[in-house]
Amino acid sequence: MLDAGFVRENRDLVERRLKDRGMNLELSEFFQLDEQRRSFLREVEQLKHRSNVVSKEIGEAKARGEDMEVRKEEMREVKEKIKGLDDLLRAVEGRMNEFLLNVPNLQHESVPVGPGAAENVEIRRYEGDVRVDFQAQNHIELGTKLGILDFARAAKITGSRFVLYRGTGAMLERALMNFMIEVHTSRGYLEILPPFIANSDSLRGTGNLPKFEEDLFRLQGTNYYLIPTAEVPVTNIHRDEVLAESDLPIRYVAYTPCFRSEAGTYGQETRGLIRLHQFNKVEIVHFSKPEDSYEQHEVLTDEAEEILRRLGLTYRVMLLCSGDMGFSSAKTYDLEVWMPGQNAFVEISSCSNFGDFQARRANIRYKPSTGKGTRLVHTLNGSALAIGRTVAALLENYQQPDGSVKIPEVLRPYMQGLSSL
Repeated sequence: MLDAGFVRENRDLVERRLKDRGMNLELSEFFQLDEQRRSFLREVEQLKHRSNVVSKEIGEAKARGEDMEVRKEEMREVKEKIKGLDDLLRAVEGRMNEFLLNVPNLQHESVPVGPGAAENVEIRRYEGDVRVDFQAQNHIELGTKLGILDFARAAKITGSRFVLYRGTGAMLERALMNFMIEVHTSRGYLEILPPFIANSDSLRGTGNLPKFEEDLFRLQGTNYYLIPTAEVPVTNIHRDEVLAESDLPIRYVAYTPCFRSEAGTYGQETRGLIRLHQFNKVEIVHFSKPEDSYEQHEVLTDEAEEILRRLGLTYRVMLLCSGDMGFSSAKTYDLEVWMPGQNAFVEISSCSNFGDFQARRANIRYKPSTGKGTRLVHTLNGSALAIGRTVAALLENYQQPDGSVKIPEVLRPYMQGLSSL
């Protein structure tokens, strides 16, 4: 959530940045509410001053033995007016807060301006170890022929955009999860296994609520939701906490299933493993001091890249433009892996710095080692990686002319020594 004081003092900047994000959001409502708030505050201050004057007059009248009833009645009326104004003040501040909960983060100054994906900027590219120099099949064809991906039976069990992994397909999914977790824990991350259901406060803290409820699966009759990503429970580990500066940066890694209704994906590719309603993912989350967060963003992105490098896959790093960023992000790199069966790069990870946007919503602070008070932390996270999309990338990149698929050497210890599917 944006700081109300910052919005108040930087209206032109905020409106310009929001317009660059493709949002012609009118801030007039916020400033009208803010003027009401200021008016109520002025009136409260005047009444409190009058209360102090009357209180002093009552004391003086009492000392002189005079009747104090008129002044006492005035004091009661003043206190009643103050109470009424305090109620109005809380109501208007609540409306201001609700307004700001629906305003996206402001992009960092290094983010290119543009309306959509065409304006994203390639930062670097990594050439992997494998090449497909024959007519490539896509992962749907490969997985179906190998008998390891069953979309038809998954649709019978649940519906479209689910998958049933079979045999070595299920083993590959599990192998990737263990491989990714072990790589990250060996590089200093603390492993977390969080709840897969989160309450509305947690989703509000990360920016999924209130604006994106249609993208979530809610448990009927509760304020519980199936998590769309491990980002939600892991970020909320420290909600309403004050951390020690010496503990930062904090780095967590977590495996979870993820559940998304994908309500806004009409017209996008929905076949195969690329855009499912349920999928597995390994997520890395950083809590950082503000002055270190953009350096941490580079570190976090490289950690996600490390998985792709070890798997020998070709990928590129894209800096998202202002119009293609997520609601809570200040700056995002997407990692896109080459998919020869689709003859295209496909997103496999999104690595974002949220600044203090989530921390303000979730009230996550740290106490500096010097000075007074507390400061908001900066939060960052990234997919490292989306496991289903990694399965798809491995099938398409390691396919052989006879329809078999080699298993990368780094995964074979997790696959009971199997060298191919």
